[in-house]
Amino acid sequence: MKNSKKYSGANRFSHIYVEDRALEYDVADILLNRFKYARIIPIKHYKNVFNRPRQNFWLQKNYQNIILAVKDEPFLYEGPEICENFGNRHFYYASAVLNCIYDCHYCYLQGMYQSANIVIFVNIEDFFKAVDRKLSLLGSMYLCTSYDTDLLALEGILPYSRKWIEFASSREELIMEIRTKSANYGKISDLAPCPNVILAWTLSPDEIIQKYEKGTPSLDARIDAICKAIDDGWNVRLSLEPLIEINGWESIYKDFIDKVCTTLPMDKIYDVNVGVFRMNREYFKKIGKNRFDTDIFSHQMDVDDGVVYYKNENDMEVAVAKELFKYLPSKKIYV
Repeated sequence: MKNSKKYSGANRFSHIYVEDRALEYDVADILLNRFKYARIIPIKHYKNVFNRPRQNFWLQKNYQNIILAVKDEPFLYEGPEICENFGNRHFYYASAVLNCIYDCHYCYLQGMYQSANIVIFVNIEDFFKAVDRKLSLLGSMYLCTSYDTDLLALEGILPYSRKWIEFASSREELIMEIRTKSANYGKISDLAPCPNVILAWTLSPDEIIQKYEKGTPSLDARIDAICKAIDDGWNVRLSLEPLIEINGWESIYKDFIDKVCTTLPMDKIYDVNVGVFRMNREYFKKIGKNRFDTDIFSHQMDVDDGVVYYKNENDMEVAVAKELFKYLPSKKIYV
């Protein structure tokens, strides 16, 4: 299936599904006014649409719509072991939005969800209250807010990155990461840099971006956004994941590391994490059976405790880390 959809334009989000109770929130008003041309479809509960069986995720990806909903407990989830916690003891994530405008071939969301439509939980203040309750209990927290979406990519229509940053700015005991592939730094560049907020950019070689990260900005565009954020004083993390096994990966990733590390002021980088492509086995099988425009799922993989991974994943991580050691101290590199 060829995805020729552009990731901008006036025809995006032609339909908006709205829970009755979501209409009580300001966020719903903002979005309904933003997309006045959209057809509004009232619903009782977002799961009636989002979890409906026999949906075609990949067809929907070409014609994504929005679902406005009110989130009930839980608002916070413990960070999964497969994800890097950067040495933080209390690791949680919050998903105020489900699904992403980008179409990365390797994304686990396409195996996790029935629908490609974007769910926006309009009661963002309830997420903030949940964080405050957890902070009062634990004393500190490392919180990721952009795991099941790319919040900064949506910032032009939904200012949730801004809201999270403003919330974190008065809570020193909270360390918060906002991860993105976007070049949308300009949407938050008017904010003063927050010392306990980390802006994390996922970077890949151009060969990977062009082949497997549909709709995302180029490497140069991401680097330009990073440079501006660093110049403004933000903590910036580089996330070099997932490493993808393609022909010539050794030289491709070496050239990629050289380009990134000679273009960016590496002495001002907060840290870097490196991770090879991994996925829940059931998600991997589901995507591989249904997605025909990629070779990501044709590799022979090993399986351990329900997670699939490349047979040579250690070789890939070691090779990339070795290149990074030329530019950064080991204490700033997480593998």
